[in-house]
Amino acid sequence: MTYNVAVVVGSIRKDSINRKMALALAAIAPASLKLEIAEIKPLSFYNQDLDAAPPQDWVDFRARIKSADAVLFVTPEYNRSVPGVLKNAIDVGSRPYGQSAWDGKPCAVISVSPGAMGGFGANHHLRQSLVFLNMPVLQQPEAYIGGGDKLIDEAGKFTNDKSRDFLQKILQSFATLIEKHAGQK
Repeated sequence: MTYNVAVVVGSIRKDSINRKMALALAAIAPASLKLEIAEIKPLSFYNQDLDAAPPQDWVDFRARIKSADAVLFVTPEYNRSVPGVLKNAIDVGSRPYGQSAWDGKPCAVISVSPGAMGGFGANHHLRQSLVFLNMPVLQQPEAYIGGGDKLIDEAGKFTNDKSRDFLQKILQSFATLIEKHAGQK
């Protein structure tokens, strides 16, 4: 069986190392996982006043997340937390109350940073929200990827076998988590 994984990249920057990482991950994912980016750049700001007649970008994003079997978050760290665009995507997907597109979706978090700490703060801050959203989160192995700006070459390939092998292990563990939760919703 192949599982459809929505990849939510927490950066909308043109040359985002997190987007490059997400694309490189899709290329090395096990055959049981089909990773595709669920774009967050077009999302307008969440505003509860619009819940009765939501903008089309919200409707499309919610449908994309609902259609996925699982979600992989690949994010940088901004000020020891997640970027605002990622928080907005989480809010858009979680509303209106009681109709969360995230509910029950197995997920994993990979934080990627040029710095040595690898986005540790963003990774853990995001996990707090995911618990509230009722998303089973991959606990181990954890993925804080430091020096991310040097791990992917111009062709989108990993420059370091050790890092590639570690990330393949993460993806295999994620596939196991997804399989465990398949059909429970």
